[in-house]
Amino acid sequence: MTHMKEVNTDVAAKEPEFTSVEICAGAGGQAIGLHQAGFGHLALVEIDDYAVETLRLNIEEHEVWAWERENCDVLSADVKEFEPNRDLDKGAEPLRKRGLDLLAGGVPCPPFSHAGKQLGKDDERDLFPRMLELVMKLSPRAVMIENVRGIMDPKFSDYRDWIKARLQGGVYRGDDGELARDEGLGYTVTSWDVLEASDFGVPQLRPRAVLVAFRDDVIEDLKYEWPTATHEEPVSVAESLEPSMRERYGRYFEGAHAEQAHAAFERWRNKARERDIELKNKGGGIAPTLVGGSKKHGGADLGPSRAKAAWKQLGISGMGVANDADTCKEKKTEERDLFRPDGPMLTVRQAAIIQGFPDFWEFSGGKTAQYRQVGNAFPPPVAKAVGESIADVLRAAQEREQEKV
Repeated sequence: MTHMKEVNTDVAAKEPEFTSVEICAGAGGQAIGLHQAGFGHLALVEIDDYAVETLRLNIEEHEVWAWERENCDVLSADVKEFEPNRDLDKGAEPLRKRGLDLLAGGVPCPPFSHAGKQLGKDDERDLFPRMLELVMKLSPRAVMIENVRGIMDPKFSDYRDWIKARLQGGVYRGDDGELARDEGLGYTVTSWDVLEASDFGVPQLRPRAVLVAFRDDVIEDLKYEWPTATHEEPVSVAESLEPSMRERYGRYFEGAHAEQAHAAFERWRNKARERDIELKNKGGGIAPTLVGGSKKHGGADLGPSRAKAAWKQLGISGMGVANDADTCKEKKTEERDLFRPDGPMLTVRQAAIIQGFPDFWEFSGGKTAQYRQVGNAFPPPVAKAVGESIADVLRAAQEREQEKV
């Protein structure tokens, strides 16, 4: 897999404008976006060992993460056992000095996903209650919780009411069907809605539900503005993947596979472009939702039958994940990876492009472990947009307090 190291060293070790702690950090999709929005991470908590190594690898490697190298604890831990006062080392002192601006997390999606049983709060993987416990412990100025669109389904309305009541106080319906009241933790839920990743330049159909809340003394008379789309037209798969496809096929444009490589590349490009033209003004030729899958199942592929059919219309085979270009050439897996009748399979790096990861971000583990990290991620451009909308309020609150002095 080829990587392009980040070279933006002029902001190395710069003190961030705001601080954050993130749970369920995964491979860093949300962390990247929030970092770009001005948040310096004090802790990134993740249970998957490969994802933890990915976070550590990139923080150590890239100069724009120099502040995190000195101040961020990357913790391999079950979030249910994460205790900030006990577990923070590097992040303890900046947390004491500055307090916490943002507690963020993409809590597990399976309890609410349409692809699962939608057990909600009855699913042992549901971490909304733990997130709310951490809000109480850390008292952040703002809270951001990301999940799948399914959490917004009518069947979870009572659960959403409980979560909002726990944050801001109010009435909700308990398990026994009776109404109950919670005094709340002193927050205002300013928005809980769905953002579509393709509105932010991500070449993929990926709706995500995002909750944003602010501590009452922060929001006061301020108004929170929900992120607005950064792209009027979606970025297509054809546009986003053409450079990397050209690189993969280009290795074979001369030699024994030359004719086959040229034909296969043109076949893919034409099919992807035709699909984009066909869907102009109807969402464009974007990818279906990438899924990371479960450790309980076999090797990675690009999703269920419906997703594979959508990929086929884009000229991509969804039957697996390709080797990176170097490994493909070394192991001679061209027929499997590039020259399939349905089109090429995606590499992990190309899947990362579909998720909106920057080119320099590297992933640890084998191919399947890497793909699962990518498939389960929150697209960085969407996280950046939400982070910037939160930062606007935090900045305005700081200015308001300075005017009082």
